Amino acid sequence: MRILVTGGAGYIGSHTVLSLLEHDFEVVVLDNFSNSSPVSLERVEKLAGKSIRVFEGDLLDREILGQVFSECSDIVSVVHFAALKAVGESTEQPLRYYRNNVVGSLMLLEEMERAGVRNLVFSSPCTVYGEPEKVPIAEDHPIGEVSSPYGRTKSAMEGIIQDYASANTRFKSAILRYFNPVGAHPSGEIGEDPNGIPDNLVPFVCQVALGKLEKLRVFGSDYPTHDGTAVRDYLHVVDLADAHVRALEALNSKEQGFVCNLGTGRGSSVLEVLDAFERVTGIKIPRELKGRRSGDVVEAWADPSRAREWLGWEARHSLEEMLRDAWHWQEKNPSGFDPA
Repeated sequence: MRILVTGGAGYIGSHTVLSLLEHDFEVVVLDNFSNSSPVSLERVEKLAGKSIRVFEGDLLDREILGQVFSECSDIVSVVHFAALKAVGESTEQPLRYYRNNVVGSLMLLEEMERAGVRNLVFSSPCTVYGEPEKVPIAEDHPIGEVSSPYGRTKSAMEGIIQDYASANTRFKSAILRYFNPVGAHPSGEIGEDPNGIPDNLVPFVCQVALGKLEKLRVFGSDYPTHDGTAVRDYLHVVDLADAHVRALEALNSKEQGFVCNLGTGRGSSVLEVLDAFERVTGIKIPRELKGRRSGDVVEAWADPSRAREWLGWEARHSLEEMLRDAWHWQEKNPSGFDPA
């Protein structure tokens, strides 16, 4: 069974491609490598002992999209990761984000329709929930009250996908809303390799531990949480990749599409993450407590019960395992996929 993975060279994409290969799927990747490296796919091939058909190109290029589906006419499902995803950048360049994340996704759906491909797994973030009314967050929590253009592109695409599924009963989608992916493959061969200064907590902490960054700035120490810092649901990227395989299998067996949260169901504060990292690595992380950052949510963690029921999936890795694997990747690859 052949699967197209858009953005398959990225952080979550590369781990999912590896999991798909390990489950005996054939994989085609479309990636423009704007936020990723082809080296990640070379390493995935070595880890899996299998080859990947790779197309370099952009979702906004209808010619390359048509080429993918015509040359790989046996594609049966699409896992769609390709998107711009920097929240801060999206507030500065909203039109670029809407064009890439919404228009590009529409073009993908149109080409899928032409090719007769009817199954889609869509990557969506928990930011679509905005500031949650209560935690843990279940799938019936309202979405759309988000604070960034990035989040609104994802919320908009969820609606478009569901509208398309209502109009085309042969089309099925799995919308996976995941919380905070961290960690890396335990081999240390693939992991998170952000461009420039990391936006996310764990890769930032890893670069402080390496000495590439001076200290961590903790934004907000007076939140109404047990230690005053923001709380998130951290999820090992290997567990997240496995959930995408389960979602594909569920789409093949179910009569209709679905929405699932992917998380551990447990929240960890920023200070708890720092303490766990120091325990795992033995490295002290200098930190500076700063004021709250506009748009940050106080606390968010998942109710993962639907994923257990519908996908037979649950997160297996502890926070310590996530941080151990993240540090192993960073220590082994101090410059990421760049050999310099």
